[in-house]
Amino acid sequence: MSNSNRSHRVGTTGNLQHSMRANYGEHGVDNYYKKVGATYRNPHFPGVRACMFTWLDRWWAHEQDLVGSRLPLIFDMACGIGEVTVAAYEWWKHGPSRPQANRKGHAYRQFRSGDGSISQAPQADSTDPKNGTAGSAALQVPRGLSIMAADPYTVEAYVERTTLPCEPLSFREISEGALPSPTSLGLTTTGQTTDGEPDQLTPSAREVDDAATPKEMDMAVCSFALHLIEFPSELFALLWELSTKARWLVVLAPHKKPEIKDGWGWVKWDCERWAECDMSDRGGENVQERVHCRVYRSINVAPP
Repeated sequence: MSNSNRSHRVGTTGNLQHSMRANYGEHGVDNYYKKVGATYRNPHFPGVRACMFTWLDRWWAHEQDLVGSRLPLIFDMACGIGEVTVAAYEWWKHGPSRPQANRKGHAYRQFRSGDGSISQAPQADSTDPKNGTAGSAALQVPRGLSIMAADPYTVEAYVERTTLPCEPLSFREISEGALPSPTSLGLTTTGQTTDGEPDQLTPSAREVDDAATPKEMDMAVCSFALHLIEFPSELFALLWELSTKARWLVVLAPHKKPEIKDGWGWVKWDCERWAECDMSDRGGENVQERVHCRVYRSINVAPP
């Protein structure tokens, strides 16, 4: 896969050159990630984490009653080294509301029981259901999370960083119906989270059902990858397939691309008003540290 409108993000150690445009130009997208798959690092993790925290705050404020007692299922698609997985885990561990400074990538206080493991989901701070900021309604976080992860290039780096399963599925395979198996998490951490670098996760209790294919995901999240799909027909095939399996699509990107069109299985969502909006409407989008977050709701998956 390739794209002339590629990210201009700056590379870090393990990414060959500092300029991602230079990396893509010299090696091509596919060959580049084959070369650096085990060592790839996304320098925009603080922005990814901040966007995920804001989205998950708002989503949970509005949809916790729909989720009920089950574990929310998140598909980390084109997962890289697990930036989305780690952000979702930190959101769950620390509660859906926290001081704004924590959303900017500062180190976090760890919520642990006496033996270092997490015994239960922490109590959240007060939250305004409309925008996820401090307010009068207290929210509980989910009792746990289920994660699916796939990336055709960075399985080794993802597993090393998170110790969680990851399957080497491409966008084309996903568009043809393939999905990784879900992992139910009860986790401990092996290190402090620092600004710009995710901590490693070690499962203390997890269940992997290799035979099960999930019928419905709460959300599919794609970070810094969806804009690399070159042909609109391939993007349509992927998005339509996802729209039959996921209620929400969260796109994290370094710019406003890709363009998702009406009739592709999704409606654009204004997260501030919590309402459908036009595909061209920029209201309700979230931009944190140069990371753009856009949210879409499936037209093919009804609320549970």
